[in-house]
Amino acid sequence: MYVLCSLDALESNSSKGFQSPLGPIFAVRKKKKVYLYANECPHMGINLEWVPDQFLDTSKQLIQCAMHGAQFLIKTGECIHGPCKGQNLRPVPFEINSQNEICLQITTPALAEQTQ
Repeated sequence: MYVLCSLDALESNSSKGFQSPLGPIFAVRKKKKVYLYANECPHMGINLEWVPDQFLDTSKQLIQCAMHGAQFLIKTGECIHGPCKGQNLRPVPFEINSQNEICLQITTPALAEQTQ
């Protein structure tokens, strides 16, 4: 397991970016639910944010790409508006451990070795 952060470090209705063994990823917390995605817009393969940890639109209801304004549902990562409409962000498998930490589920042996 690779620990990203404590659950308390991610406030409700907020987002946070991370560098991880899987590459750049980000987390969104919507009330008590957490969602984790690769930080890569399906339109051009670029990072979504232009300001650190700013992955949500102004209403905090959608994930938004800063480059071309594509908007994605937080729950599914589906693009509902913009140049990649119908495509999805790539979800990243994770779990919340007994210490209330958000942890990546790394299954590739080489990556697992890096986190030990």
